[in-house]
Amino acid sequence: MIAFLYAVAMAVLLIYGMNLLWLAVTYAGQDRLRAGPVPDPEAVPTPDATWPLVTVQLPLYNEALVVERLIDTCAALVYPRRRLEIQVLDDSTDETVALAVRRVRYWQARGLDIVHLHRTHRTGYKAGALQHGLQLARGELIAIFDADFLPTPDFLQRIVPHFKDAPLGMVQARWGHLNADTSLLTRIQAFALDAHFAVEQYVRNRAGCFMNFNGTAGVWRRACIEDAGGWEGDTIAEDLDLSYRAQLKGWRFRFLLDVEVPAELPVDLNALRTQQFRWTKGAVETSLKVLGRLWRSPQPRRVKLEGTIHLTAHIVFPFVALAAALHTPLLLLEAAGRGPGALYFAIMGFGLIGFVGFFLVQLFAQRALYPDWGRRIWFFPLFMAGSMGMALNNTRAIVQALRGKPSAFVRTPKYNERHGCPQAWWKSRYADTHLPPVMWFEALLAVYCLAGVVAIAGEGAWAAVPFQAFFALAFSLVTVYNARQFWLGRQTA
Repeated sequence: MIAFLYAVAMAVLLIYGMNLLWLAVTYAGQDRLRAGPVPDPEAVPTPDATWPLVTVQLPLYNEALVVERLIDTCAALVYPRRRLEIQVLDDSTDETVALAVRRVRYWQARGLDIVHLHRTHRTGYKAGALQHGLQLARGELIAIFDADFLPTPDFLQRIVPHFKDAPLGMVQARWGHLNADTSLLTRIQAFALDAHFAVEQYVRNRAGCFMNFNGTAGVWRRACIEDAGGWEGDTIAEDLDLSYRAQLKGWRFRFLLDVEVPAELPVDLNALRTQQFRWTKGAVETSLKVLGRLWRSPQPRRVKLEGTIHLTAHIVFPFVALAAALHTPLLLLEAAGRGPGALYFAIMGFGLIGFVGFFLVQLFAQRALYPDWGRRIWFFPLFMAGSMGMALNNTRAIVQALRGKPSAFVRTPKYNERHGCPQAWWKSRYADTHLPPVMWFEALLAVYCLAGVVAIAGEGAWAAVPFQAFFALAFSLVTVYNARQFWLGRQTA
C-alpha cells in the first residue's frame, strides 16, 4: 500500500511537471530574436479624444496604509481627462473610508472624474464590489488595480491601443515587485510570480490556450465582462472564473510581457498563507464550476487539456505532502528486504523529468527578466523548499473546496513596504503574527522528515538523502519563519 500510494503521488507530480516541461520547451522554441529594429520602450502613442472612455476600478477593503498612494498613482495616469473616470470601490470598515474620501475630494477639486463608492456590506466580496461599480461605470474599457499595485503613468497608453482588435476581451500586464529583496519570503514569492508571468502566461497565450486575468493590473472590454455573465461571487477566485467564462464565449485575451506593474509582496507568512489559501481554494472551486463547460465546448483538445491542468494545478500540494510522509518508510522497507524492488525505484526515477520542467520554467523566467539571471538562479533550491513548505496549508484549502465549505474572501494585508525602506510591519494594526494550527502539523512533519534524513543515511541510501533533505528543509522553513514572526509580534506586545 505504501508503494502504491507513493507511486500515485509521484505520477501526479510527474504529470504536472511534464506540463511545466512543455511550457519551458515551447518558450525556448519561441525565444529568438525578432526581425527589424529594436522597439523603443519609451515610444508610446499619445492618447486623444478619439480613444475609448476608460473606467479605472480600485477595489478596497481596509487598506489605510496604501489607499492614498493608490489613488494618487492612478490619478497620475496619462489619459484625456474627459475620457477617464476612476471608481474607488470601498467596502472598508475602518479609517480607510475617511482617507479615501479625502483623496477623492482632493482630486475632484482638480478636475478629475473620480468617485468614492462605499458599500456597507461585503456581499460577493471583491466580485460584488466590481459588479456594483460596473453597473455605474461609463467606460467602454475597465482597468482594475488592487490596493498594493502602482501602475506607471503610461499604463493606459501601452494597453488601450491593443483593443483595436475587436474580439479582444482582456489585456493582462505582468506583475513587478516593489519589495522583492526585503526578505527570504518576498524573494520566494517573486521567484514564483516571475515564472507564472514570464513563462506560463506568456506561453499559454502565444500557444492559443486559455490564460487568466490575475485580478489586477489588467484591462477588460466591458462588453466581454457582460457577455460572459458579469462578476460572480460563488468562488473566491472571481478573476479566474470570469476569465474562463469569457474565453468559452469566444473572447480572446492577450498577455503583455513588456508592460510591468509593480506591486507589494506580502512580508509576513500568515498573510502569504491567507493569499495562498484563497488562490488554491478559489482555483479548485472554479475548476468544479467550469471544467464541465470546458470539455463540452468546441475548443481543440489541446486547449481543453491545458485548461484542465491550469485549473487543477494546485492539486499537486496534497501529493507533495503524501510523498513527504511515505518516502522514508518506503526506503526503510526496501532496506529491510520488504520493499517493491529495484525496478519500482527505477520507474520512480522518471519523476525527475517533472523536476526538470519545474527547474527550466524558473530558469527561463529569470533569464527573460533579469540581466543577472545566472546569479539569481542559485536561489532555486530555497524557492523549491519554500513552495513545498506550503503543501499542508494549501491541502487544507483543497479539502474545503471539495467539501463545498464556504469561506470569506480574506484580504492580504498591505503595509506600504518598499525595497530599501524596511518597516516594522509587525507593529501594524493589520499584522497577524499568531501561530496558526497548521503550523504545528508542519513542525511535526519537519521533525519527521529530519528523522527520515538520519534513518535513510543510516541505511546507506545516499542517493535518496537530498530528496528527503528537501522535505525536511521545506517544512522546517515555514515552521521557523512562523515562530520568528510570532516572536516579533510578542516583542511588540
